[in-house]
Amino acid sequence: MFQKYIIRDFHPLILFHMMGLSLMAINIPLIIRMFVRWYIIGTIPPINALAILFCTFTGMQLVLFALLFDMETNKELKSK
Repeated sequence: MFQKYIIRDFHPLILFHMMGLSLMAINIPLIIRMFVRWYIIGTIPPINALAILFCTFTGMQLVLFALLFDMETNKELKSK
């Protein structure tokens, strides 16, 4: 994938994969923080919940768009 989409010909699906996976990785500390705050204080901070939702939905959407781009790019391989 690195050779095909970065070295030979740059394709935006690499950016979609990297951004999507990094947003999903940001979710892990946010979720841990949410559960710690919920355990200690007893309530979930609204901004934390919104950040988790934003990172989850945006990350999933970017990864799915990257997969769609990859399918469209390799469509001619499937038809052979």
